[in-house]
Amino acid sequence: MPTLAPFTAPFPLIGVVHLLPLPGSPAWGGSLERVLTAAYRDAEAYVAGGFDGCIVENYGDRPFAPGAVGPATVAALTAVAARLRDRFPDFPLGINVLRNDAQAALAVAKAVGASFVRVNVLVGAMITDQGVIEGRAWDLALLRRQLAAEDVALWADVMVKHAAPLGDQTLEGQADDAFKRAGATALVLSGRATGAEADAADFRRVRGAVPAAPLVVGSGLTISNLERFAAVADSAIAATALYGEDERISAQKVREFAAARANCVRANA
Repeated sequence: MPTLAPFTAPFPLIGVVHLLPLPGSPAWGGSLERVLTAAYRDAEAYVAGGFDGCIVENYGDRPFAPGAVGPATVAALTAVAARLRDRFPDFPLGINVLRNDAQAALAVAKAVGASFVRVNVLVGAMITDQGVIEGRAWDLALLRRQLAAEDVALWADVMVKHAAPLGDQTLEGQADDAFKRAGATALVLSGRATGAEADAADFRRVRGAVPAAPLVVGSGLTISNLERFAAVADSAIAATALYGEDERISAQKVREFAAARANCVRANA
C-alpha cells in the first residue's frame, strides 16, 4: 500500500484535538488558558495511548465561517498549536482550519512545524451548511511555494462530509483531480457527517481510480469496524468514538484502539 509520510507504523492512527471556541468565534468563552488546558489533555491522551499523531482544529467555532477565518482565530490557533508542538515535540501534528481556510491552515502549519494540513474542499465545489464552498487549489499551491512549505503534506477530503457536490462530480473524478492536478498527497474519505461511518466500497473505488494515493478514513472509525477499514485504507482519523464521560478524549479508549490496530496489523501481515 502507499506510504503516508511522516508516519512509518502500519495503518497509523491519527487523533483529533477538537479545540474549544477560539477568539473570533461566536461562542468564544474569553479564556485561551481554558482552551490550552483542554487541548493538552486530549493530546496527552493520544500520546500516552499509542496513537501516531493528531490534528488540531477549531471544531468549537461552530457555526463556521464560510470563507477565510479572521486574524484572531489564526493567531489563537497558532498559539495553541505552538504550545502543543513544544510539549510533544516528537508527535506529528496536523492542522485543519474549518470550514475550509486551507491557506490559514498551511500558514499555521509552517509556522509551528506541523507535518500536514487537512483541506475539506481542495477541488470542485460543494454545497454545505455554510453555502457553496469552492476548492482553492491554485491559491494553496501558490502560498505553499511562497512559504517554502513543500514539506507540509496536503490531506484532501474527497466528497467531504456535511456536504453534497455541486454539478456533475463523481467520487473517482474528484479523487483523481485532487491527487493528480491539485497537489494532494493523501485522500480522506468520510461518512455523511461527523462520526458517521464511511463506506468501505468507496475506498475500493478510489483505490482503483488512483492507486498511488494514500487513503485515510475520515470519520466513523470504531473498534468494531477497524479491521474492515484497515483492509481498504492506509490510515485513519478518529475522535468521536474516543470521548469519555467528561467530554474529553479518554486515554483508555485510545489504548484500546491502538491495541485493536496492532491485532489487525498482525492479522493482515
